[in-house]
Amino acid sequence: MGAQWKAKGKAQAADARGKLFGKLAKEIMVAARGGADPAANSKLRLVVEQARKVSMPKDTLERAIKKGAGLTGEAVHFEHVIYEGFAPHQVAVMVECLTDNVKRTAPEMRVLFRKGQLGASGSVAWDFDHVGLIEAEVATPGADAETAAIEAGAQDLDAAGEDGITTFLTDPADLDAVSRALPPQGFTVLSAKLGYRPKNPVASSGLDAAALEEVEAFLAALDAHDDVQEVYAALG
Repeated sequence: MGAQWKAKGKAQAADARGKLFGKLAKEIMVAARGGADPAANSKLRLVVEQARKVSMPKDTLERAIKKGAGLTGEAVHFEHVIYEGFAPHQVAVMVECLTDNVKRTAPEMRVLFRKGQLGASGSVAWDFDHVGLIEAEVATPGADAETAAIEAGAQDLDAAGEDGITTFLTDPADLDAVSRALPPQGFTVLSAKLGYRPKNPVASSGLDAAALEEVEAFLAALDAHDDVQEVYAALG
């Protein structure tokens, strides 16, 4: 499952499409505070590229940029909040939220964590590395992921799984530079963002079927919350 937990199955993926656009719109609005021109705002450029790759409607994309940059006259304020704790069976979890009302989000997170354990700030962060996460797939036949990682300046990589996607890991400061350097190495970048990678993931194979299902149901409930942007679980 890796650093970033993701819902499985076609049904979940179809249901999540609208939510994905909503989450990306929030990220775009936050990034656009630094300027509405993606060419001059690397953070915005990366999110815009990701939005285009998942076919976000052009008018939705442009509206989010203008709204975030303050060009529509609307006041936009999202606060970045991280909740830490454990899923069932002591699987460490980091939950990134963008919320316009922390007083609403906090109690709702406490409810969602009842089947696990909500921790204080720093309670599990020590067991995760803050890294740049770049998902990419081979664009040029024969392109080698390890060679591409070295040439592009990535620190490490998670080899491609059944979906054919390789995750390149970078120092947070190098995220934009590496994402620009991968295409010439034969890889198409699908997404690039800062995130968390567990240092000591719990092996999925070490949980029985019922336990794994319990953990995945817990993570799915977190991911479905409107204020949740990303869920990172120490489940390997």
